[in-house]
Amino acid sequence: MPDVISPPPAPPQTPRPEKTNRIGLTIDAYKGAESTLCSGCGHDSITSQIIKACYDLGIQPHSVAKLSGIGCSSKTPAYFLNKAHGFNAVHGRMPAVATGVNLANHKLNVIGVSGDGDTASIGMGQFVHMVRRNAKIVYIIENNGVYGLTKGQFSATADMGSGSKKGDVNEMIPIDCCGLALELGCTFVARSFSADMKQLLALLKAAMHHNGTAVLDVVSPCVTFNNHEGSTKSYKYAKDHELALHDIDFIEHFEPQAPVDLPAGEVRDIELHDGSHVRLRKIGEDYDPTDRQAAVMSIEKSRREQLFLTGLLYLDKTRRPFSEQLNVVEAPLATLPVDQIRPPRKALEEIMSTLT
Repeated sequence: MPDVISPPPAPPQTPRPEKTNRIGLTIDAYKGAESTLCSGCGHDSITSQIIKACYDLGIQPHSVAKLSGIGCSSKTPAYFLNKAHGFNAVHGRMPAVATGVNLANHKLNVIGVSGDGDTASIGMGQFVHMVRRNAKIVYIIENNGVYGLTKGQFSATADMGSGSKKGDVNEMIPIDCCGLALELGCTFVARSFSADMKQLLALLKAAMHHNGTAVLDVVSPCVTFNNHEGSTKSYKYAKDHELALHDIDFIEHFEPQAPVDLPAGEVRDIELHDGSHVRLRKIGEDYDPTDRQAAVMSIEKSRREQLFLTGLLYLDKTRRPFSEQLNVVEAPLATLPVDQIRPPRKALEEIMSTLT
């Protein structure tokens, strides 16, 4: 009987290297804790796109300050960038805290995550002044039209005629956060839908590169209290009534410019202050995102037609951010020694002498 010949041992498997971004970090470096939100919550979809945007752009996690107020939306920062700075503010007060962070260290990338209640109700006054100052903040509103933590009452953004899960009908006129931001002179206004991953990712990247306040209102259905027939913030209603202004791409300054393969007049290319580009491909009618009056009229028209407009609604590159308006020094204030930020006694005496 011939000897049994054993097959040669298999060569050792070389571990497949994890994919890294341009600064050598894996996607895991941008993640946070496991979400405790309801399964299918639109807020988790927004979180995943924030993670991907920061990874794609090669942002250092420790260069980010993430802030929130109170509400389901305000749990979101726990689920991304666990190496970032973080602060959970009092209900509705996050915009003021975010503005303070921006002034203390204007080198940080400030991401504020709020909700429709946290912004359009108790936080309205804070939101108004953050926007008018044009502090460099990415302000994301996770808008579901209800108070999810207190069992689904209508919020200030609930559309007139929208029905609650228990059968009530909202008779109040809603606050449109994008319309309000435009009225206040916000320099970057956009709206998206949590299920539209491609559009949301491009808008987040553009917002992170904008040199001023970027308000991004995202319709984010509440699967527990506001995803039923009759709700105007449900997945089905949003999919059936979304009106996208354009197909949007974002090209960062270090990326090669992809060739444009559409006919002239159907692509609008907008260069940001750092050389990055927002590229808008026409879908329906012509739309100029630098025309503020047209943006206001488009929002009003879509409201009358019971549609919600998504895309980059308005962009103004001419206004200076808050830190430049105040002539803040190049070095972050938080890093300066006390003797440089505390006025000497003589200076205070001179000031007091002018008040007598």
